Amino acid sequence: MYQPRTYRHWIKDTDLVSFEVVVKETDLQIRAQRDLKAETLDLIIKHRTPLEEYIQSHPLFISSLEPVPVERDAPDIVKNMAQATRIAGVGPMAAVAGAIAEAVGKDLLTYTPEVIVENGGDIFIKTSRTRLIGIYAGSSSLTGKLALKIAPETIPLGICTSSGTVGPSLSLGAADAAIVLSRSTALADAAATAIGNVVKGGGDIALAIERAQTIKGVIGVVIIKCEEIGLWGDIEILNVD
Repeated sequence: MYQPRTYRHWIKDTDLVSFEVVVKETDLQIRAQRDLKAETLDLIIKHRTPLEEYIQSHPLFISSLEPVPVERDAPDIVKNMAQATRIAGVGPMAAVAGAIAEAVGKDLLTYTPEVIVENGGDIFIKTSRTRLIGIYAGSSSLTGKLALKIAPETIPLGICTSSGTVGPSLSLGAADAAIVLSRSTALADAAATAIGNVVKGGGDIALAIERAQTIKGVIGVVIIKCEEIGLWGDIEILNVD
C-alpha cells in the first residue's frame, strides 16, 4: 500500500534541482544540478526490466526471506542484490530499493556531478558539499529533530532505513527506524532490514547494534524505538529541532 512520503517536504537547500519519477513500485525523488526526468525514466526502465524478467523465471528470488544464490550470467542488479543480502543474511528483495537507487544514481553521474536519489527512505548520495539528511522515525518524538551530517569525503554513500512501524516494506521487527550507512546502497538496504528485524522493543537496541557490527561493509547505524536511540560507527548526528 502506498504511503505518503511527507518527509520529502523537509528539503531546504536550493542549490540542486528536485524532481520525482515514478515507474510502478519505484518512486524516486532526485536532486541533481539540472532536471533529468527523461534520463531518469530511461534508467529506471533499464534497471527494472532485467530484474522483472529475472523474477518471472525465478519466483524464489522475490519470495524468499533468506539469501538466494544466482547464476553468474544473472543481470547486474540481481547479482548486486544477491551479494548484499547474502552478507546481511536476509532475502533478496530486502535490497531492491537500495539497489535501484544506487544503479540509477551511478548512471545519473554521467549527466550531473552531484546527485541524491531517494527511493522510499533509501538514499544514494554523491555531492561536493556537506549535506544534512533528516531522520524520519514515524511517530517517535525524535522524528524531524535529528539529522545525519554527510561530508563530501565520505561519498558516494548509501543511507538506508528499515522500519517496522512505517511504510509497506516487510520488517520482522518493530523499530521506528533502523538506519544504515554503507558504501554500497544495496548492502545498506539489506543490512537495515537485518538490523531492524532484531528490534522488538527499546531493550533490543543494544542487540541490534551487536548485529550491525557483524555485517561487513556497514559504516554506521542509527536505531530508534519510541524515544530511545542507539548509535554505532563512523557517523555524525546533529540536533536540528
